[in-house]
Order: sequence, then structure tokens, then C-alpha cells
Amino acid sequence: MDVELNVTYIILDGYVEMHKYRYLYFVLMFTAYILIICSNCTVVCLICIHRNLHEPMYIFIAALLINSVLYSTAIYPKLLIDFLSDKQIISYSACLCQGLIHYILAYSEFLLLAAMSYDRYVSICKPLQYAAIMKKTTTGVLLALAWLVPVCEVAVAVSFTVDIKLCGFTLKGIFCNNSLFSLYCVHLEALSVYGVIILLNMALLPVLFILFTYTRILIISYGSCREVRRKAAHTCLPHLMVLINFSCLITYDVIIVRLESGIPKSARLIMTLQVVLYHPLFNPIIYGLKMKEISKHLRKLFCVVTLLSH
Repeated sequence: MDVELNVTYIILDGYVEMHKYRYLYFVLMFTAYILIICSNCTVVCLICIHRNLHEPMYIFIAALLINSVLYSTAIYPKLLIDFLSDKQIISYSACLCQGLIHYILAYSEFLLLAAMSYDRYVSICKPLQYAAIMKKTTTGVLLALAWLVPVCEVAVAVSFTVDIKLCGFTLKGIFCNNSLFSLYCVHLEALSVYGVIILLNMALLPVLFILFTYTRILIISYGSCREVRRKAAHTCLPHLMVLINFSCLITYDVIIVRLESGIPKSARLIMTLQVVLYHPLFNPIIYGLKMKEISKHLRKLFCVVTLLSH
């Protein structure tokens, strides 16, 4: 606690042998951050530039990749500063803000994946009605809800903590997440219940909706011609891979972090790095390689860059 400035600082104690590996950490994470920004922004720019990619499916993909860039920007700059600092600390207000952004964007990802699954369901199961259902206004409303609903629900959760004092000032992590609640002097039952409600609304229900729509797609495509089955596989498989990957990482963040006392520090660091490192790089690779139209434009871009470099 800095009494003179009346600012509460929290120590980030999730690093392993920082004094020994600080420059290695910095180089690896700085490289990862540049790759995340470049790979995600490249695919987003391709979707913006090419008119044949101005369809709801690609717009949702662009939104998902923008989500990854925003998430990484909320985490990485602070990590890079910590790697080069003697003390890894963060103010309580900044920590609360970082945790807020972390969960807003995480829950937004589930809602965006749900919107994508609905788009694929309409496209494959109701192709004649697709243009009438998935209009620009529908796409815009789904995008707005995917970001605004998590903002409102997470903001209510933060309001529970306004008047609560901290009894601990050491966070067992490298960035702020639900581990912050373990530092409060009192355990709020209402906050725990509301956290479960948010998890059900923002994560479990979207996942169940996605599984339902893809089950319907599987049933419809199985009884259809080969072309419909191929279309379903090419467009739905990348979404399912992203969903499975992201769900596993969020499961760690929500459940395993609460059991942190029984997990070795190095194991916690490795799992946390996967949340901030693996997933933001996974999305553009999957959509860039597996989505036929995006992959085609990427190959053309690489050919142009290769020619210009020579």
C-alpha cells in the first residue's frame, strides 16, 4: 500500500526465476505479440478488402480475430514491462480493469462462436431463406450483442467488489483474473453465485447452442448430397476446433485457478502462458488455412510479397 499516493499495489507472483530468464521471457513474448498482431490483422484486412468476403461468416471471423488482438493488447504490454522491471506489481484499479477486459473478451468469444454456428445452420439447413434471415442488420445486431451483453454482465460482477477491502496483496499469477477474489478480506456468497450465473449464460449456454446447431447440420448434411457434406465440413470444422481449444483454456482459467495452492508454480505459469499465447495465434492459423476463400487470398498475398521482395 502506497499511503502517500493512496494507491494499492498488488504483487504478481506467478513468474518462475524471473531474475534468470527475464530477457528470454521478453524476447519470446514480444515475438509472440508481434506475430499475434500481424497474423490476426492480416486476415482481418483481407476480409475488409475483398468484397467476396463481405459475408456474415467472414465478418464474424474478423470480429473473432479483432477480439484476439484486443485481448492480447490488454495483457501483453504489461507482461513485457514486468519482464524488464525489478518488481512485478500492478495497481488494484489497473488489475480490476485488466480482469474486466479479460472476461468481457473471453465471454464475447463464446457469443461470437454461437453467432457463427447460427450463420452456418441457416446457410446449410435453410439455404433458400439465408439471404432473408442473415441480413446486414441481423449481423450487426448479433455483433453488438456479442460485445455489449458481456460488458453489462461483467460490470455488474465488478460492482460487487467496490466497497470490499483487500487483506492480501500477492497474486499467484502473471495477470489479473479470478484469482483476485482470493485477496479480498471477506468471501462474498452473492458474487460467487453471480459468477456461476455469468458462466452459465456466457459460456455454457452458447456452447450447448453451438453443439445443437452443429448436430442439426450433421444430420441434414448426412442425408444430403456430397457437395452439402463438403461445404459443412469445410466451414464448420474450423469453428469446432476453435471452440474446443478455447473451451479447454477457459476451463483451466475458471476451475483450475481456484485450486492454485495445489498446483506447482511452473505448471501454473505454463498453463497461463497457453491462455495468452496459444489461442490468439491458433485462430488466424486455423481460419487462414482451413477456410478456402481466406486461404486463397492469403496465397495470393504471399506471392505478391515474394515477388516484391525479389
